[in-house]
Amino acid sequence: MAQILIVEDEARIASFITKGLAAAGFASLAVGTAREGLEHATSGEFDLMVLDLGLPDADGFSVLTDLRASGSVMPVIILTARSSAQDTVAGLEGGADDYMAKPFGFDELLARIRLRLRSEPAGPSTVLAHGRLTLDLRTRRAGNGTKEVDLSAREFALAETFLRNPDQVLSREQLLSRVWGYDFDPGSNVVDVYVRYLRQKLGAEHFVTVRGMGYRLAAPDEV
Repeated sequence: MAQILIVEDEARIASFITKGLAAAGFASLAVGTAREGLEHATSGEFDLMVLDLGLPDADGFSVLTDLRASGSVMPVIILTARSSAQDTVAGLEGGADDYMAKPFGFDELLARIRLRLRSEPAGPSTVLAHGRLTLDLRTRRAGNGTKEVDLSAREFALAETFLRNPDQVLSREQLLSRVWGYDFDPGSNVVDVYVRYLRQKLGAEHFVTVRGMGYRLAAPDEV
């Protein structure tokens, strides 16, 4: 499942895009500042970024400039109220792959996202592996070393997040943001519930509880 990063200050628009992408089968995360956008864009977790230029803490062009300076070739679609030819040229010359002016139709945005994702060269592998655990991102198959396991879409996304961050303790808030794309009630136990599902299906030994902090994917030598 392609991961889309949305950097958009207007919550209404960010929610509109997020819901549309979810309906189209994409996972997404929406953030509202340049700082958050650049942090997530350089994490290596996302396949494409939809970037607004009118951000509260910095111009979106600065995110694009810093992203390209880091060596990232992730596709970027600029989404902005600015529609002058000068801004369009500046965006494309600055490293953007596409440019859409507000207001926009979601179907057109979705078509452009799909086009940019298809135009990206395939990576060396579509399989994530950590010890005995495997996730095939193309076929959506999971394995625990002894058998293939059926995972729901949300379980797969959670497992993928763990396998992409094998040496990190991930807080419940981080998992909510990355997998569900928005914040639940602080009292919600949805992360704990889904970690329990993964333990039941893939093996409890793979998912370590770090008391007071969150969860960590066990190192192969711990299992």
